[in-house]
Amino acid sequence: MGIVNVTPDSFSDGGEHLGENAAIAHALNLLDQGADIVDIGGESTRPGSSVGGENPSVSAEEELQRVLPVIRGVKEQRPAALMSVDTYKSKVARAAIEAGVEIVNDVSGLQWDSFMAKTVADLHCGLVLMHTRGRPDEWKSLPKVPDLVVLTKKELRARAEAAIQAGIKRDHIVLDPGFGFGKRLEENFPLLRHFAEFQDLQFPLLAGVSRKSFIGRALARDGKGAGIAQRTFGTLGAEVALALKGAHIIRTHDVKACAEALKLADLAAV
Repeated sequence: MGIVNVTPDSFSDGGEHLGENAAIAHALNLLDQGADIVDIGGESTRPGSSVGGENPSVSAEEELQRVLPVIRGVKEQRPAALMSVDTYKSKVARAAIEAGVEIVNDVSGLQWDSFMAKTVADLHCGLVLMHTRGRPDEWKSLPKVPDLVVLTKKELRARAEAAIQAGIKRDHIVLDPGFGFGKRLEENFPLLRHFAEFQDLQFPLLAGVSRKSFIGRALARDGKGAGIAQRTFGTLGAEVALALKGAHIIRTHDVKACAEALKLADLAAV
């Protein structure tokens, strides 16, 4: 799953593909590099951002102005392209699906918009249900938990069951433990180490670790974490490890490198 951020402020590539033409070209390039899915997002959920409340920093209308031209442009040139929309807003999800997107990638796990579950059920689309603790502007103040892996599994199971109760078909759901979303830097390493345990939930699994801060922490030298531009190879190592531990979808910025590494990892795992 290749990442297309149509935003000015995403933590890794904010502003690089904000314009319609640049975002379309980037999405097409990711497909050429081996992406099976392109994930289009119009609002940053970086740490500290104001999202998920009554007055998000990006309205549904503005988010749609960013993502719809890109979705339509990609579909026009690649009708068979598989796309997801990275949104927690039901209004954006509905419009994106109607424009040709097949999957809703909800970082809130259906928690931030009370209409999202019914919307996804009505649209009969795919759903990536991600685990997050709190909202980005709350993450620094969240209390520690004794075992984050156990908590994440428990809450993901509950949210998946709630989605099914809302009418979303079980075989339309993919689960994502949400690396970095409400997890302190050091709390991401147990998720990485014990990722295989999420197979117990019996859903396909998505993992998104691309260029995240905990990778910078792992690559620190002389007490200084690696910057975003220096996290590519560390990201690749984590992505291969996650695939070998059972991830079915890897969400990444660096599609070509990831696709080629995973091809070899698949051959080694046979």
